[in-house]
Amino acid sequence: MLFEPFQLGDLTLKNRVVLAPMTRARAGEERLPNALMAEYYAQRASAGLIITEATVVSEQGIGWPNTPGIYTGEQSVAWRQVVDAVHAQGTPVFIQLWHCGRASHSSFHDGELPVAPSAIKLEGDMIHTPSGKENYETPRALETDELPGIVENYRQAAEYALSAGFDGIEIHSANGYLLDEFLQSKTNHREDRYGGSLENRLRLLKEVIEAVLTVYPANRVAVRFSPNGVFNDMGSPDYRETFLYAAGQLNTYGLAYLHVMDGLAFGFHGLGTPMTLAEFRTVYNGPLMGNCGHTQESAEALIQAGDADLIAFGRPYISNPDLVERFANSWPLSEPADMKVWYSFGPEGFADFPAYQAA
Repeated sequence: MLFEPFQLGDLTLKNRVVLAPMTRARAGEERLPNALMAEYYAQRASAGLIITEATVVSEQGIGWPNTPGIYTGEQSVAWRQVVDAVHAQGTPVFIQLWHCGRASHSSFHDGELPVAPSAIKLEGDMIHTPSGKENYETPRALETDELPGIVENYRQAAEYALSAGFDGIEIHSANGYLLDEFLQSKTNHREDRYGGSLENRLRLLKEVIEAVLTVYPANRVAVRFSPNGVFNDMGSPDYRETFLYAAGQLNTYGLAYLHVMDGLAFGFHGLGTPMTLAEFRTVYNGPLMGNCGHTQESAEALIQAGDADLIAFGRPYISNPDLVERFANSWPLSEPADMKVWYSFGPEGFADFPAYQAA
């Protein structure tokens, strides 16, 4: 079933394999998509759906060197070459919208602290910044009256995405970035209407969804969650209650899909048993996408069981641009790419991995 077409709203996907969003840091200091990025995505367009790397919606959202943006007209125009290259392969492409929140550093922001729901420092490894590795800082808690501006950043980013020709957008509410920080009790200690109760902690994400729905129809908008994840120092004691509530609320919108990082390849917070796609099926009726460490076999099993409709693959796609063909023909996968080339800023380890050559 992994290779069968899937109807995603009004889009027909040629298979159920998805290129997962992966930060690759090839957009340069100007954060403009380029011909190398267009080549990279086109090489992987035998997937049923392409989701771009996380793309910042504002300068305030920046938290990683050389990642692309979608907050200026120039960036929108530059993204068009990527969209056109993927569309030429007959594949739809969604852009993932991103705000790093506390997972950033003042060196990205002219000395201003990164922002977050609450002034709670990320405890973890050092962060890569324009001036080298730095320790994380205690972020500045956003004022209530600043939040409508952040919502507007997402809406404007959606406008730029539409202008660039993207088929849809995925809102990044996972992996310890801003919207995930608002959703999770570990990082949200606010006492206004954006903190405390489940309803309040979900409020900002719902406002973002409703804002972008003025640009794209619901069946072209998706959301990503990471309920099991420990990445960026996440993991809340009430994770199961939080994410089942959030998924149930999102069920009312008729979104393109809910992207759940159910796998544990990025680590597990260990605050209970891992959440599964089957659990999300009990509260979410739309298409479900699994992700994080899946193999062809686990992907097929989840789809056969009815627990998932689509499976996104990340790291295997780095060194296997023809991953779908390798799966379909039982060809071996290439050796995993060395981590030092994941974010090398240059062409090495990016668009230079060959397709399989039969003997």
